[in-house]
Amino acid sequence: MIPLSRSVEVAKAHAEGRPIVALESTIITHGMPYPQNLEVARLVEADVRGAGATPATIAVVAGVLHIGLEDDQLVQLAQASNVAKLSRADIAACIATKGTGATTVAATMIAAHLAGIEVFATGGIGGVHRGAEESFDISADLMELAQTPVTVVAAGAKAILDVPKTLEVLETQGVPVITVGQDSFPAFWSRTSSLKSPLRMDSAAQIASAHKTRIMMGLRGGQLIANPIGAADEIPAGQLAPIIQAAQAEADAQGVKGKDVTPFLLQRIYELTEGRSLTANIALVRNNARFAAEISTILAIKDT
Repeated sequence: MIPLSRSVEVAKAHAEGRPIVALESTIITHGMPYPQNLEVARLVEADVRGAGATPATIAVVAGVLHIGLEDDQLVQLAQASNVAKLSRADIAACIATKGTGATTVAATMIAAHLAGIEVFATGGIGGVHRGAEESFDISADLMELAQTPVTVVAAGAKAILDVPKTLEVLETQGVPVITVGQDSFPAFWSRTSSLKSPLRMDSAAQIASAHKTRIMMGLRGGQLIANPIGAADEIPAGQLAPIIQAAQAEADAQGVKGKDVTPFLLQRIYELTEGRSLTANIALVRNNARFAAEISTILAIKDT
């Protein structure tokens, strides 16, 4: 049996059938430095609680899959170094070798499903990288959405990706891509893009109903909910486009490849926006956490 451990708070919510929202842990270990990472993790958990659900931050610690972390565990993870970044390919190996790792979107979806959690809040999903027609660099997040029945609330795909190709792969894999309250697909730090969203829904109730309907129909996979960043927190796409282009050109010139591309680009965009990209990132994660809690609360009502 998988060594799975629920925190005291999550175990109580699970036993009582109350709403739970899964949260990833790579934002803590790979997203920002200590102590800011700890402060943000606590803020996001508080946002979920404030919206009526229980947060379950997921990570592997010493070979145990934790569904929800106690505060002292959160502190330890925030201060830890050389923590593995886990996806579908390596989460089982990390558990088997009693390692410690933070979960990406794909790994968090797997863990959430194992724990009976139907809704997960993150910042942005991975996707098809620019130049993927040569590198074949495509995030495992897309395939996970196609096979694991978890509703994922994100601010779209990360804007550094090839977003049109990302949407094409999601369509091919039969993943519903639902934008909240608008027809334009959001671009992570920006509320809108030039891309039309495949689907639109205007309420958490509609999204919860779609989740339930997919299960009743026996359809595999989850839903991607594209929740636009708040208007007061966004960086308009027109401002970001040349910055992303400049960062990508630097990465190409320096020969940055594979898993190193995303952290390089995010760091350069942070520097070129003088920190505004990180401020927006924190705001959108918190916004997604609150909306995910709304969906989870509706799903917890058994007659929906």
